[in-house]
Amino acid sequence: MSESDEARIAAAAWVREQMDRHGLTFDDLVEAGCFAEAQPDEADAEAANAAEAPPPPAAPKPATPLYRNALGQSWDGTGERPEWLQRAVNAGQSVEFFRVE
Repeated sequence: MSESDEARIAAAAWVREQMDRHGLTFDDLVEAGCFAEAQPDEADAEAANAAEAPPPPAAPKPATPLYRNALGQSWDGTGERPEWLQRAVNAGQSVEFFRVE
């Protein structure tokens, strides 16, 4: 599970907790306008701005992992060693043990 998935789950749990704490239902949130759609004027302005703007640059390709552990955590060899790899090295394991062939 990625960090963003974990963050989403944590945020959803916090929202549920707050709803329970304050006795709110989903219908209460809808009535309060929490899920209101954009007003037509705003949507038209956003569409016009999007039509004039150049397309965003293509996202860079993800780096190919050079090292991977049994849990699927990987590292492409750039930047500092990730915590999982540093702990293994500190415990006496060779970095080359984790090299992907």
